[in-house]
Amino acid sequence: MARLTLINFVREQWSTIPPLATANLAGKTVVVVGANTGLGFEASKHFARMNPKRLIMACRNPNKGEAAVGRLKRETGFEAVELWIIDLANFSSVSEFSREFDDDGGRLDILVQNAGIQTTDHQETSDGWEITIQVNNLSLPLLALLLLPRMVETGREHGAIPRLVVVASEVHYWANLEKAVLEGGDILRTLSSKEYCTPEIMARRYFDSKLLNIFFMRALNDRLPKSPGSVIVNGVNPGYCYTNLGQNLSGVRALLDWFMERLLSHTAEEGSRQLVWASVGGAGTEDELRGAYISRSEIREVSDFVLTEDGMTAQNNIWDEVINALVRLDSRVQKRVENYLVT
Repeated sequence: MARLTLINFVREQWSTIPPLATANLAGKTVVVVGANTGLGFEASKHFARMNPKRLIMACRNPNKGEAAVGRLKRETGFEAVELWIIDLANFSSVSEFSREFDDDGGRLDILVQNAGIQTTDHQETSDGWEITIQVNNLSLPLLALLLLPRMVETGREHGAIPRLVVVASEVHYWANLEKAVLEGGDILRTLSSKEYCTPEIMARRYFDSKLLNIFFMRALNDRLPKSPGSVIVNGVNPGYCYTNLGQNLSGVRALLDWFMERLLSHTAEEGSRQLVWASVGGAGTEDELRGAYISRSEIREVSDFVLTEDGMTAQNNIWDEVINALVRLDSRVQKRVENYLVT
């Protein structure tokens, strides 16, 4: 399905959710970003019941994170869970998180990049970026690249096949990045600028950010060496779920979101099954999951635009811009690119 019509969307939302995939995670380390609520929390509970050696719940708010850890322990009986703090709206917090992980020296088998933001208002972070672009499309790539060595080394040292899961969305089919922006150079800065971010643009900002998630996932996969035990990176669509993602919406958009949630949405637990499938599913066919877009526990085709020549050009140009921006933020990114990726 390279296109998503409204009828297809409604049909998918009303169809039966595939069952939960399970695996034995004994001895393994799982990191879930955005784990204190919604999809991240439900996925963390599922992972906890698979008995990993370590489950790291990466959260922005310490109080909410501690409450989530306590709740997970009560509901699952799993004790090997840790709270780590990360604020994706602050690049220094992402860098510090990765340094702590390097110092910790542990393996990393599964990294679920679940955290994201949806807002219709232009908000600039202290780092000077529009908050959706920073959180969804710069901080998550920064974290992925900084943690990549731990995942590569886990594969080599333990004979494992680590997985990096980017939580995308089916709404990437509805994204609309103007040709003038894609061909104008400095794409990310344009998308982030206050002048560009009119109410009309911000109304679809979340859609566009999910397209950028797909671009990053595919571009990273293209540059990862393909060898036994090498890292699998994929993107997953959890479906439209009842979570607190829309908490920053207001006005008519908030009212519409409220109505649609009650009419169409899956539960957070149902959506989290897709995050888990992308992380542990498809045993025996792992190579097919490299760079794959996963929905309903199966590989689906990405949007028509992504597959066009213009889409592939945009993907590569945006990759270059992301890397250039991240290298200026953290010098370790350049070494990651040189040592762990191929041209």
